[in-house]
Amino acid sequence: MLRLTSRPRRPGLGPTRRDVLRIGAGTLGGLTLPNLIRAADPAGGKAKSLIFFFLEGGPAHQDLWDMKPEAPENVRGDFRPIDTSLPGLQVCEHLPMTSRIAHHLTLVRSVHHAIVDHNAGAYFALTGKPPVSGGSLIVGPRPENFPPFGAVLAKLRPTGRPLPDFVHVPDWMSNLGQFLPGQDAGFLGAECQPFVSGDPSLPEYQVPGLTLPAEVPLDRLEARRSLLDAVDRSIDHAWPVIDGMDAHYRKAYELVSSRQARRAFDLSEEPESVRERYGLDPDNPREKEARQFGGLPHLGQCALLARRLIESGVRTVTLCTGARYDQTWDTHRQHFPLLRRSILPMFDRAFSALIEDLHDRRLLDETLVVALGEFGRTPRVGQITSDAGADANGRDHWPHCYTALFAGGGLPAGAIFGASDQFAAYPALDPVTPQDITATIYELMGIPHQTIVRDPLDRPHLLTDGRPIRALLG
Repeated sequence: MLRLTSRPRRPGLGPTRRDVLRIGAGTLGGLTLPNLIRAADPAGGKAKSLIFFFLEGGPAHQDLWDMKPEAPENVRGDFRPIDTSLPGLQVCEHLPMTSRIAHHLTLVRSVHHAIVDHNAGAYFALTGKPPVSGGSLIVGPRPENFPPFGAVLAKLRPTGRPLPDFVHVPDWMSNLGQFLPGQDAGFLGAECQPFVSGDPSLPEYQVPGLTLPAEVPLDRLEARRSLLDAVDRSIDHAWPVIDGMDAHYRKAYELVSSRQARRAFDLSEEPESVRERYGLDPDNPREKEARQFGGLPHLGQCALLARRLIESGVRTVTLCTGARYDQTWDTHRQHFPLLRRSILPMFDRAFSALIEDLHDRRLLDETLVVALGEFGRTPRVGQITSDAGADANGRDHWPHCYTALFAGGGLPAGAIFGASDQFAAYPALDPVTPQDITATIYELMGIPHQTIVRDPLDRPHLLTDGRPIRALLG
């Protein structure tokens, strides 16, 4: 196990004018947007693709991959540690498959912030921006919200392929009657919106929008496309809404007419042994939520779909653990039974299969996998920090210290950065913010972290005010 520490950060050190790379419309000094990015980062980034595995609800790091077996009983909890393929690292006994691929992982054990709200915390994790506007928390989608990783990469590093640049698997995440902020493209608009895959584990799964009606063969669709182009040329594109519609129509046509796109979503092309390795749970009642011990029957095939999409050239896949209306890791009540029976078996299988499969296919070095939630869980079992109904057997919201998992993308495998204290409550070494995680991800993806993006009113926005974890970037 390689332990890494960072250099001390100089307080108050902000970006200079030379540090800031302005990305706007058009060109600067004859350089196109891709050339600007290459000029600022000659290596072009270590990773070509990103899988952001969002553990929505907030997993308890002290019960999974930062265990404290010497802590008091009400801190260390019910689970016992087991050794892993990475000497010196132990994980929970209910993660046996993950333990065997641990040598591929990089752990950051000192992430922290102060937001205890799920929706606002999700926005923080997915965009890297503090979830506060006008003195209030950002708890739902708004046109002026900052875009997430997938939308930014679709804007700054488009692939030019018929497949979407940004896919969200399996469905929109929701809490308290509204969609979580940070999922849609925010101020980057329709052209950078995620393509939402639906649940590929369903028996009659069909990708939304990729199947032509029987009465519309491909040649007829092409004729309609030509007619639409003719109409399009006669319209003044002064209205952003029309531009947005055009982007949707263009992408829809590319998807429907592309055999490559249809194949990428077709899991029936995978051997049954591969599908089983990721996890099949066809007999699980779909109407049950994970907190009711319904498990995560979709997760394995969603992870397999993520691998297929990356292999087919998709730039970013956001893979959420739960299905709609289900914040999987939000274990206020029955914390340990839920993890043991409902959450960890399918997560362990799906996550380990994804890392193992990417490695075996020689995709891991160029694919950055990031797994984290919006926060962690309380150090003590039964500790109350919110009004969400935690009981004596649960762990409540705790943003003051949690772990982010990385794999691939050119990172040093088998490294641990930062540390939590003896109770897993606060960072004891090298504290890291969500902004720092964001800056690290963008740097690995070949986007300088001090890039400026512009909203529809041409206002500049710094990509992140965090600092990359240089000890991980080499």
